[in-house]
Amino acid sequence: MFAKAFRVKSNTAIKGSDRRKLRADVTTAFPTLGTDQVSELVPGKEELNIVKLYAYKGDAVTVYVSGGNPILFELEKNLYPTVYTLWSYPDLLPTFTTWPLVLEKLVGGADLMLPGLVMSPAGLPQVQKGDLCAISLVGNRAPVAIGVAAMSTAEMLTSGLKGRGFSVLHTYQDHLWRSGNKSSPPSIAPLALDSADLSEEKGSVQVDSTLQGDMRHMILEGEEENGEAHQACEEKSLSEAPEDTSTGGLNQDSTDSKTLQEQMDELLQQCFLHALKCRVKKADLPLLTSTFLGSHMFSCCPEGQQLDIRKSSYKKLSKFLQQMQQEQIIQVKELSKGVESIVAVDWKHPRITSFVIPEPSPTSQTIQEGSREQPYHPPDIKPLYCVPASMTLLFQESGHKKGSFLEGSEVRTIIINYAKKNDLVDADNKNLVKLDPILCDCILEKNEQHTVMKLPWDSLLTRCLEKLQPAYQVTFPGQEPIVKKGKICPIDITLAQRASNKKVTVVRNLEAYGLDPYSVAAILQQRCQASTTVTPAPGAKDSLQVQIQGNQVHHLGWLLLEEYQLPRKHIQGLEKAPKPGKKK
Repeated sequence: MFAKAFRVKSNTAIKGSDRRKLRADVTTAFPTLGTDQVSELVPGKEELNIVKLYAYKGDAVTVYVSGGNPILFELEKNLYPTVYTLWSYPDLLPTFTTWPLVLEKLVGGADLMLPGLVMSPAGLPQVQKGDLCAISLVGNRAPVAIGVAAMSTAEMLTSGLKGRGFSVLHTYQDHLWRSGNKSSPPSIAPLALDSADLSEEKGSVQVDSTLQGDMRHMILEGEEENGEAHQACEEKSLSEAPEDTSTGGLNQDSTDSKTLQEQMDELLQQCFLHALKCRVKKADLPLLTSTFLGSHMFSCCPEGQQLDIRKSSYKKLSKFLQQMQQEQIIQVKELSKGVESIVAVDWKHPRITSFVIPEPSPTSQTIQEGSREQPYHPPDIKPLYCVPASMTLLFQESGHKKGSFLEGSEVRTIIINYAKKNDLVDADNKNLVKLDPILCDCILEKNEQHTVMKLPWDSLLTRCLEKLQPAYQVTFPGQEPIVKKGKICPIDITLAQRASNKKVTVVRNLEAYGLDPYSVAAILQQRCQASTTVTPAPGAKDSLQVQIQGNQVHHLGWLLLEEYQLPRKHIQGLEKAPKPGKKK
């Protein structure tokens, strides 16, 4: 389900009533969890977010995120734990075991076939068709996938362990896992066995003799996007399986000597220094601290990493900036109540002057959709003119007919050639053009038909352009031009007041410029540290609008103008950005 990038619809903090309902749902779905464990999984006061998304095949999924990690997801009113949760509660679900080589195919979207199962001396867990199950690897009890049993345990054994065993929903290393802190599975030792079982397990894996022939090959089949099945076969029989499987077969990266918090502290300081050295200018001061974070620091974050102050030792931006002020790198003041701004920067400070700017990534300008990155380049937008029926006679001599699209320069050339060809240039004053019946019908008003006999060149051309219908051409890099009648709608930024008396920023018409509203919402959510939603735009067919909590016009302006390089003339509402020293 999460083998490919998903699309985020909204990300909001959970309400108290929803938190209580989630606890009740968890208790019902997983009765083996005690009250304390449920409270630990769904904390009472810690941050908990509800993320609504669409999987790549279109399934609507609700994900619950705690501490930056997805802990549960809901599909068709069924609640499922993620691998992050199963690592804390490895006995939450009945667990089946497979070989490490199988994991790669599961991550790619394949289902688990029964010949790929490893039979322990205790046999297979007892499940019924449709039961939710966990899947672990030989030598490590930490689950790496969850799936739904395609048949009962009895049916599995009766079939001779042939056929599809589990429909896999989520795995370690898939895109849902990547949305968290990307930690590796912990090492959880297999359940203790008696001495007879232990000696048996050290050698070959013993299974019923009637099944050994059928289990000679580990076969895994799944469906790729084109619907064709793919499979992976291990040529060795189970009795030839390697003995050293204590690591569970996962290619775990060696643990860095630095903690995650220390790494985040270093990333925070790197982005801070990079932003001051390359992005902030003296003319930008005073600069809102929130703007400094969202528009400057986040854009300096290296590709593939995510800046999250909450995971640093500082926890809050204000605390980090206080530390930087103590080091006399910057000066921060509260220019209005509750709103801090950077008012001075010591660009000669040794930490700034000695900072080495990382080499830019070739894909640094990107739109992120889930964890997939797509380079964005602004389209080339060219105004055009369309010939209406009333102007057909004027343009037919040049080979154009009703509905033809022309550039302004082409219109000018056609009019000049028409006047010269028909000897309409005034002999006494070359700046005037005599109007013949066709020109009179095309460009004059009814009350002018018998009074206006000549027009200056500039007036003639201006009138002609005004009588033509507006149109435009949009060309995206590597694509054929798209021509449409009318004027292209600008990206529209507005501020709205909600019932709770809170301001929200609304942006529309992103699609016309090749921008995905869901991707823009995901970027703004991170940079503004505010909730975002994507909803249908009122009164517009097949168009979406992005809504961000608070006045985020400044962040939007930076994203659209500086990063996406869109012309300012195609964006309206930028003047609504909050002024330094004023509350959002």
